[in-house]
Amino acid sequence: MTTLGVIGGTGWLGGALLRPALAKGFVDPADLILSSRSGKTAGFEGWPGIRFVTDNVMLAAQSDIVILSVRPEDLDTLDLDLSGKLVISVMARVSAAALLARFKSRRIIRAMPNACAEQGLSFTPWLSTPDATDADADFADSFFACSGKTTRLSTESELDYFTALTGSGPAFIAAFADTMIRDAIENGVAPDIADAAVRQLFLGAGTWLAGASETPADTVRIFTEYGGTTAAGLTAMLSADIAGPISKGLAAAKDKAARG
Repeated sequence: MTTLGVIGGTGWLGGALLRPALAKGFVDPADLILSSRSGKTAGFEGWPGIRFVTDNVMLAAQSDIVILSVRPEDLDTLDLDLSGKLVISVMARVSAAALLARFKSRRIIRAMPNACAEQGLSFTPWLSTPDATDADADFADSFFACSGKTTRLSTESELDYFTALTGSGPAFIAAFADTMIRDAIENGVAPDIADAAVRQLFLGAGTWLAGASETPADTVRIFTEYGGTTAAGLTAMLSADIAGPISKGLAAAKDKAARG
């Protein structure tokens, strides 16, 4: 029996990752220990076999695998010896070397899921240190697959970039949607209708893009070549250098991830 301990497991990201894994039977409630400073258990009422603790030292002593799901700013509050255990971190800005130095484990996996995990729609890139075993890697990939799609990376610089590209979850898309909603309101559309219309647009567009055989670039080209109203809008956006602000945003997020 392998016991999984999750520090910060009742937080928003810990819960978003664990509930799909529990629902799919990948994690047995009897093999799961969650810790939180508040001692809260909300969100896990459907799995009464889970053990809850407020003491991270106790959690570590009883766990074979420890997932760190806390804010990077809270890392200094964790004084644990996790040597010999598999340590999985979902924290941005904390390198594998920093994790090894603090927790004394050489079997480390870093991953960057996003806020869509609870819906099974996260894209989760991850990487492992050389001492992580094949079984460690299989566990991590299967665990994160419960929450969406996964891919294994080879360098932390790649993970820093994905922290910006996909770790942002819906936030960057929400900024674009908010701009469209505000524009619709300024053009006389009632706020509730503007909000509903743009939400439905992004739901439909995301679903369509996920299953389309064409690349996004192909879609832009097809609509631009058609020469209609969508082409007029796309041409104006491209002429205004829509790519520039997006690239700057990704660069800023990547730099933040790399600086720690």
